[in-house]
Amino acid sequence: MRNIKIIIEYDGTKYSGWQMQKNSITIQEELQKAIFKITGERVNIIGAGRTDAGVHAKGQVANFITKSGIPEKQFSWALNSVLKKDIVVKDSQEMPIDFHACFDAKSKIYSYTIYNSVFPPGIMRDYMYHFKYKKMLEIEKIKEAADCFVGTFDFKGFMAAGSSIKNTVRTIYSIEIIENDDIIKILYHGNGFLYKMIRMITGTILYAGINKINIEEILKKLETGNKKILGATAPAHGLCLEKVFYVDTPGSIY
Repeated sequence: MRNIKIIIEYDGTKYSGWQMQKNSITIQEELQKAIFKITGERVNIIGAGRTDAGVHAKGQVANFITKSGIPEKQFSWALNSVLKKDIVVKDSQEMPIDFHACFDAKSKIYSYTIYNSVFPPGIMRDYMYHFKYKKMLEIEKIKEAADCFVGTFDFKGFMAAGSSIKNTVRTIYSIEIIENDDIIKILYHGNGFLYKMIRMITGTILYAGINKINIEEILKKLETGNKKILGATAPAHGLCLEKVFYVDTPGSIY
């Protein structure tokens, strides 16, 4: 028995997220079908994170157990020959048999990309959230609001309904905001994220940037865990899983 780790990049636009579902097409399902085509084995592939419908990934990590004799580096070539073009295996590596892509992950970086302009983008619209309040948005207020979330907190007030997770304490090591003309990219580095947590935080700090929410309201919500949504939950298509770390990497990455 061999344990193969793969790194995957995918466009989540046409998929109902990572996790296998009965009546929807998912990334997990497509990968398992591809593995069956090249090995003849029906495997259960384990992902580092269950990205939601419409969410993208540049560095998703997964592993699966196989009896196949395909050389470790050839798995990526073989899988890419049968996968759809919007899912690409960037690397493949044999790991110890007890490696687990989800449980062994120490931290993750997600990016959220915003297009801050009066008019929406003509291209890249499936990968950026159009936030039209160009003149109102104050970047310093966004940064100030983002700083509120750095640290270890019970983020139950920033988890959407529908999750069965009981432990809602998470640590965010850093939130970095990068401006490039009309594009704002927010990089979240943390030891784990709850269901829609990043999208809810993003919506909150954007509302702070246009003076619809103040810092005191954010801090109170973090302290009390109140479920009242402070800002609109940012849409899925601006979110991307950038990288998964399997060693401790506290602090800033970029």
